[in-house]
Amino acid sequence: MNGPHDLGGQMGFGPVRPEPDEPPFHTEWEGRALGLTLCVGALGLWKIDESRHARESLPPAVYYSASYFEIWLRALEALLLNHCLVSAQELAQGSAAPAVGPHPRRLEAATVPAVLAAGSDYQRPLGIAPRFRPGDRVRARNIHPRDHTRLPRYVRGHTGVIESTHGGFILPDTSAHQRGENPEHLYTVVFDGAALWGPDTEPGLTVSVDAWERYLEPA
Repeated sequence: MNGPHDLGGQMGFGPVRPEPDEPPFHTEWEGRALGLTLCVGALGLWKIDESRHARESLPPAVYYSASYFEIWLRALEALLLNHCLVSAQELAQGSAAPAVGPHPRRLEAATVPAVLAAGSDYQRPLGIAPRFRPGDRVRARNIHPRDHTRLPRYVRGHTGVIESTHGGFILPDTSAHQRGENPEHLYTVVFDGAALWGPDTEPGLTVSVDAWERYLEPA
């Protein structure tokens, strides 16, 4: 989908201002928002793609006026509602109804470091050879799906070069909607900045995009 997150090449949003020695969280609630997202994600009701899609599906007026962790929190609210973990009334009241009992996959405090260190494996074996090889010229397909996609809008229709292949990975387009893993070959494709944004591009700029096989066609 062409959501509010897809800002590559757009103007009017102001400069990025990195903070020297920026802390992980500027206020306590930001850490709690991240912690809640990770703990509920550990229940296994959705994968990272569905979580990402929830953030990217926020209305533009909400997305652009929210801070980074507020976006995470609003997306978590939508996921909790969609999976019937809370009710709209509970969210409105800011308090939960009495729980039936702890979830069997709840994340205990003592196990958090090990779980986070282990991460999640999204690579899957494939029995077919990759369609493209490093050095091949490819074109990003000009697609505008209504559902989730990881293909940035600003590279669609443009030509790039395969830099590397990574093997099979879960396809986010279907994983985000619980329509199966459907793994495909994943590539890193390098696009010339001038080809994307014209002669005013910073000299020598290139953009690397990780793209699943279905996003690409021979150039």
